[in-house]
Amino acid sequence: MTRRKYLPVLFLIILQWPVFALAVAQAGPATAILAGGCFWCIEADYEKLDGVLDVVSGYTGGHTEDPTYAQVSGGNSGHIESVRVTFDPATISYAEILDYFWRHIDPTRDDGQFCDRGPQYRPAIFYTGEKQHREAQASEQRAAADKPFPDALKVELIAAGKFYPAENYHQDYYKKNPLRYNFYRYRCGRDARVDALWGALLQTVKD
Repeated sequence: MTRRKYLPVLFLIILQWPVFALAVAQAGPATAILAGGCFWCIEADYEKLDGVLDVVSGYTGGHTEDPTYAQVSGGNSGHIESVRVTFDPATISYAEILDYFWRHIDPTRDDGQFCDRGPQYRPAIFYTGEKQHREAQASEQRAAADKPFPDALKVELIAAGKFYPAENYHQDYYKKNPLRYNFYRYRCGRDARVDALWGALLQTVKD
């Protein structure tokens, strides 16, 4: 295509850009629901990101109404420890939220995460609507193509159900109890395992 033929296409993009930007701005905040083991850690990881407005630790995917931490952690409610991430799509996209997720968990395990064992700690992406489902599938394909390890990916993609916020003392636990939180995270081996899996690829994700 010659430069002259490019001009109408470029002109159309310029005309449509304000409409696209306005649509994004009017859409308002969006949410992502993710499970990657201990919700204290996922919450702390996501609150570092520009464009993330709020992160709530909670439970989803189970069969018990209004579950307690004791029920979930004991594996009796069917729920998974998870977080609800509220973000500004004009600053960070859902795709970026998901790419960050893959590289901050151990996607090779479906029986828990790090030192936490049991289905209540397994990794999952809870999608809301078909658009998020397609984006979750695309993120899984990117992770499969990029991963520097031979193990298969075992992260579930699950249609989102009701999300129950966890008890207040779990919210911002890493801020309220920094010594206990840092000791737990170190003892659990989370960062060491993530670094061993993803290595230099961690540097390509905004952190």
